[in-house]
Amino acid sequence: MCDLHNVSTSGFYAWRDRPKSKRTCDDAVWLDRISTLFDRSRQTYGSPRILAALKQAGHAIGQRRVERLMRENGIQACMYRMHKRLPGLHKYYTKAENRVLDLTLNRTDQVWVGDITYLRVKNQWRYLAIVMDRFSRRILSWNLSKDKGAAVTLKALKQALRERAYPQELIFHSDRGVEYLGEPHSTHLIKHNIAHSTNRPRRMNDNAQMESWNKTLKAEMYHRNKFEDDRSLISAIRSYVDFYNKDRLHSSLGYLTPSEFEAACN
Repeated sequence: MCDLHNVSTSGFYAWRDRPKSKRTCDDAVWLDRISTLFDRSRQTYGSPRILAALKQAGHAIGQRRVERLMRENGIQACMYRMHKRLPGLHKYYTKAENRVLDLTLNRTDQVWVGDITYLRVKNQWRYLAIVMDRFSRRILSWNLSKDKGAAVTLKALKQALRERAYPQELIFHSDRGVEYLGEPHSTHLIKHNIAHSTNRPRRMNDNAQMESWNKTLKAEMYHRNKFEDDRSLISAIRSYVDFYNKDRLHSSLGYLTPSEFEAACN
């Protein structure tokens, strides 16, 4: 083997027996810390969030070193290539306006956003309605149903209102789906003096926070598991929402969790 690589036998043994350098030993320590944070994040953190978590723990390390160690050791945040499909979504274009387009957010319970996303259990659709506080990105409530309609979004809205003790001067923003523009949901908004805001026609990014949540939920939890019944899916959603609100660092919040961000602002 030494002849093949044109090195001396003594040189090979000297290289083999040479003690590890300080940098190599330090890398091993950093790798252990990175691996621990990565597992704690449910394998969802890339290098920016790992770096932020290390700094929050009082560790001084450069971004390039974190990136190198993760790359060399195959530590990569879970990803899923998604094709946006909205089966059965009815849109109708009314004069409902976008009330949050140029609105500056400065408090919780100023704007809530809602959406429905589609999940499968044994090749059958389930419909997940979510309500999020747009300022803090906290998930306030959610409801999973076998049926897609106003009932699923209305139940999520009612849960959020109870959770937040019926806030005043609230705007609720959604897309133009019939689940939100239909009479049951609209009537409940009016009953509690909540202004309804909707996306502009053909402008999905008007509700970008909810689109981001849907993508994150599916990439970090849903597509990494198989669900054979509603009970297992509900349990997984409940666990992930708790993780998302209390443990997951959000770059848009300065690498705080939604719970930490709300506590800091109140």
